[in-house]
Amino acid sequence: MWKIVVGFVLFAALSMYVIITAGDKADMGGEKHGADAVHAPEAPASAAAAAPAPAAAPASAASAQ
Repeated sequence: MWKIVVGFVLFAALSMYVIITAGDKADMGGEKHGADAVHAPEAPASAAAAAPAPAAAPASAASAQ
């Protein structure tokens, strides 16, 4: 029984330490949906267009070699 109490006290102390050191940066709001959701920024469209993939050679040209 005393091991459960010691485990709870250690877990509570660790939890409080993490919460206190995070300060106001801890977001405990759960999952975000809609306008509140923060996603990774998308890559600019110009970067995708700047490096097009090389076109594959036709099968007839490849077999002629």
